[in-house]
Amino acid sequence: MKKIPFFLAVLFFVSNAWAQELSVEEIVSKANNRSYYQGKDGSARASMVVTDAQGRTRQRQLTILKLNIQEGGDQKYYVYFHKPNDVKGMTYIVWKHAGKDDDRWLYLPAMDLVRRIAASDKRSSFAGTTFLYEDISGRSIDLDTHELVSSDAAYYTVKNTPKDANMVEFSYYTVKIDKNNFVPVKAEYFDKSAKLYRMIEALEVKDIQAYPTVTRMKATDLNANSHTVTEFSDIKYDVGLQEEIFTERFLRTPPQQWLKE
Repeated sequence: MKKIPFFLAVLFFVSNAWAQELSVEEIVSKANNRSYYQGKDGSARASMVVTDAQGRTRQRQLTILKLNIQEGGDQKYYVYFHKPNDVKGMTYIVWKHAGKDDDRWLYLPAMDLVRRIAASDKRSSFAGTTFLYEDISGRSIDLDTHELVSSDAAYYTVKNTPKDANMVEFSYYTVKIDKNNFVPVKAEYFDKSAKLYRMIEALEVKDIQAYPTVTRMKATDLNANSHTVTEFSDIKYDVGLQEEIFTERFLRTPPQQWLKE
């Protein structure tokens, strides 16, 4: 039996590996679905610890509910704050849309006021933490152009550049994606001078109902020297949420059956 020359075998292996490599659009889509669209719906408790430049800490405890209307597309979120007392009862609803601006509402119980959050405010601080409003429900992948800048045995690294630079404070951001499960493990944001100023990291990933799920994550503001660590608990998928929960009526009258401590 005639043997294939070694160099031809290597060339065949490399060529075959490249042929099987996913496109950057497929990589981004898989990572986006892994991050935000697992299960038909889901619920989780979240504990957020905010640490400022002086080392002082503040806490937030909340419940997050999400409902997928279309995988990779429209989606709805409901967030209820349990603690501390100055934010207790505050609620936040997102209607995430494919191809257009999301709708966001925030209810402030101290003033009995429902405030519509403008699209221009989605890059502002979420409830005084280092996370942004847009981080909670995710940034639409259609808003950026994507480039695969590196690929090794363990990770993809994708560079994302906004199509409308005037709508955001960053010039681009990179995302490191685990090849094994497509969980994004690190995002780095660069300002208009190409200086790194913000990071989001997955600190812990566990399998929940066979879904790889980030259970601990950290957002860091390098300019302010502050960070927020969020730990998720009581994570459940496919719990049977009804779409009516994600309406303005439930901003003032929260669905208590989903918020029990």
